[in-house]
Amino acid sequence: MKDIIRKLTPDSYFQSYVSLLKIGFPVLVTQLGIILVSFADTMMVGAYGLNELAASAFVNSLFLIVIVMLLGFAGGVTPLIGALYGKGNHTEGGIMLRASLQVNTIMAISFMVIMSGLYFFLDCFGQDPEILPIARRYYLIILFTLIPMAIFNCFQQTANGTTDTATPMWIILCADTINIIGNYLLIFGKFGCPELGLAGAGISTLVARTFAAITIVAVFAFRKRYKPYWEPLKTSHAGKERRLKVWNTSYPLMIQSGVECGLWSAGAVVSGWFGKVQLGAYQVVNTISQLGFMTYMSFGWAVSIRVANFTGLKDYRSIRKSTYAGLHLILVLCVIASLGFYFFADQLVTLFTSEQAVVAAALPLILPLILYQFCDATQLTYVNALRGTSEVRPLLWISIVGYLVVGIPLLYFMAVTLGLQTVGVYYSFSGALTVTALLLIFVYRRVLKAKECGK
Repeated sequence: MKDIIRKLTPDSYFQSYVSLLKIGFPVLVTQLGIILVSFADTMMVGAYGLNELAASAFVNSLFLIVIVMLLGFAGGVTPLIGALYGKGNHTEGGIMLRASLQVNTIMAISFMVIMSGLYFFLDCFGQDPEILPIARRYYLIILFTLIPMAIFNCFQQTANGTTDTATPMWIILCADTINIIGNYLLIFGKFGCPELGLAGAGISTLVARTFAAITIVAVFAFRKRYKPYWEPLKTSHAGKERRLKVWNTSYPLMIQSGVECGLWSAGAVVSGWFGKVQLGAYQVVNTISQLGFMTYMSFGWAVSIRVANFTGLKDYRSIRKSTYAGLHLILVLCVIASLGFYFFADQLVTLFTSEQAVVAAALPLILPLILYQFCDATQLTYVNALRGTSEVRPLLWISIVGYLVVGIPLLYFMAVTLGLQTVGVYYSFSGALTVTALLLIFVYRRVLKAKECGK
């Protein structure tokens, strides 16, 4: 296996680009599928009613923190599996997957308990009273999607660590199809199905996430490629030491992801202070922004996988080359996304809502959306490069400084103190992301230098 990985060691940036594209493209297709579902959700819910659109924005902003934290926590197993894959140690990889499943399931249950408690305080967030009854029903349904999502995340990140990004892609695309069809049937009550509005969108999400979890477990159980992982997963004892190793690698990523997402969720809450039109506009532009973010994330994950493989071989030259090649690719995608936002802003916004008040509130958010793309692309690259090295603890203080110490006060100052409202919310993101990106570059360079010196 070492010989195979060494053959993939990049001697030029061109080879690095090719390797990253091979790994990242299936992830990109996966992310585009997720974007498609998000677009379909927003379009169908927006077509159903403004109250449903605002309720969806409110609930999704609360669960976004939890969902991203669970995804970040599961991502902690990728560098561990990637390093073991680089060494050809598949048995240990299967045991590590077992440990990851145990720890991630506990985390999902913990988040369910926390979000269940938060349910009783939804009226304390200063939202329009008209949307709360709709939001409550949707909230309870989404709550039950957390465990199947956590299970899928574990297996997906394990597959990614072995450079198999195609299998999760196909599963997610199938789940996305189920979700979109379910939305159409249950939101509007088509073909004899009950008309459930926003609750129908929640039920479709629950069914789709459960399908994805069951399917990926079946793939690991029956596919020949994963037999070396499935046998130790079933029969071996993970042990406290491995669970602790998964925890130590995962929790900094979870907190970093949660703090970052928390800034965007805070943006939704603050936007809701200015009325449901502003909140609806925030939801629409946030959905559009995923065209950029999810695309960058695809190749960020590819960087993480390549760096993890080379970390197992202690090939620091290739780690650097893979990171910089990933940054080049992601910045090119950033330019393409920004041009799309600029030239097709009207068409993109009107895809999601016909409410002229929401359209008028959303269009001024496009310029600040473009402004923060480049810092977002840079920080995503270096977050994933650090994640690949398994040196993830610095992400804790970096995210706290960038998103809490800088981001939250700046958000409040620009939105409330300066009176820019939701436009101020979006401009504040650029400041937080700039500080975060600069800190990540500094720490990444120090970590690699220390590893090369054997520290």
